[in-house]
Amino acid sequence: LTGSIRIPPSPVRAKGKSRRGGGGGGEMEVPWLLVVHGLVTALVVVSFLCGQWPIFEGTFIQSINHFLTFGAYHHILQLVQKVCGNGARDLILGVERYCCDRPNPILQVFYVAIIGVTYFIIVQTSFDYIPGYYVSGVHRYLSVVAVVVGSILFVLTSFSDPGTVTNENVSQYVSSYPYDNIIFVEKECSTCKITRPARAKHCRICDRCVARFDHHCGWMNNCIGEKNTRYFVAFLIWHFLLCVYGAVVLGFILAGELKERKVIYILTAYYGIDNSFWGLFPHVTQWLLAVHNTQILLSVFLAIIALLLGGFCAYHLHLCLANTTTNETFKWQDYIMWMKKENEMKANAAALKASVGSVNSEAHKSPPSKWRAFFGRSKSRCEEPVVKNNIYDKGMIGNLWEVIVPLSERRSFSHRKSE
Repeated sequence: LTGSIRIPPSPVRAKGKSRRGGGGGGEMEVPWLLVVHGLVTALVVVSFLCGQWPIFEGTFIQSINHFLTFGAYHHILQLVQKVCGNGARDLILGVERYCCDRPNPILQVFYVAIIGVTYFIIVQTSFDYIPGYYVSGVHRYLSVVAVVVGSILFVLTSFSDPGTVTNENVSQYVSSYPYDNIIFVEKECSTCKITRPARAKHCRICDRCVARFDHHCGWMNNCIGEKNTRYFVAFLIWHFLLCVYGAVVLGFILAGELKERKVIYILTAYYGIDNSFWGLFPHVTQWLLAVHNTQILLSVFLAIIALLLGGFCAYHLHLCLANTTTNETFKWQDYIMWMKKENEMKANAAALKASVGSVNSEAHKSPPSKWRAFFGRSKSRCEEPVVKNNIYDKGMIGNLWEVIVPLSERRSFSHRKSE
């Protein structure tokens, strides 16, 4: 019976051992070990990529991020210096400068390798099940189109001009983006020796001023700025959907295999396993790991990447809809923190002045009630609210249109002159 429907005997063995009351625990350790491995991997990846986000401030995720990005590297440098001397340490620092302080294609090659190897493994291990019970044959060709479109967006983002500010276009950029005199004031770029327009920044890695600078992306080996933000956001959205698509298709392949081989029916009808989620889950999981472990690992990998890309994509969509950038977000955080400290100092000074004045008049006045003194002190120490005033916000539709059609690509841009 087992051979006629091509189901491995692993669920039978697991059930037989559980009936005998021993030996089944060792086999059931494998799924939970994989679950723990996946959770630890997800924690490390999330901590490394997102540990500096404000939402994780003061949490263990920020501590893990600090260890991964600074602490571990610092300890490795100290160990290399003690064991191999200063020469080996200088060699590592030289490699670091090449990888982090100048343009290089390392992460670009890494991206191509991830996409190529992942798709190759999917083709080799999963295309045999397409078409299947829940998956039609069109996905063989649709997957190729999805990967090609993602690669095109990657090339556009990597090799397009992010909006370089030059002597020829600096007056137009200065006229297009007014200074708010809060986080952007008129000044000269000390490196390019030109007036730095508002919202622009000099990238020390690319060694150029970039209009509406967002950040330098190592994966693209390029700055993300006024002209290629649209390609970058499209790249994030597409790859998020690509990972979700891959994970869902692999999930349907596994579901189709369970249906075609009648695994659930055999476990319940012939081996007396309880027809419930908790009764079937360990046996179905064991069968899937024995027969389709590659598809499970691929689907989990794609799901984790999709989760990370989804958060990153949502963040940048929020920036686009608010007409702000990552660079401006950090500038506003620094400004608000500085203003809060200044307001706190003013409140403390006012409270001190009020307390000195009250001491001088205590001899001639009756002491106030404790409740009045408490609320009066609280009111005097109340800080002035710090409001973020983004003068570049034109409304959601206008902000999105500015990303899709950058100001420098509009007909009116060439006629603008600096006042």
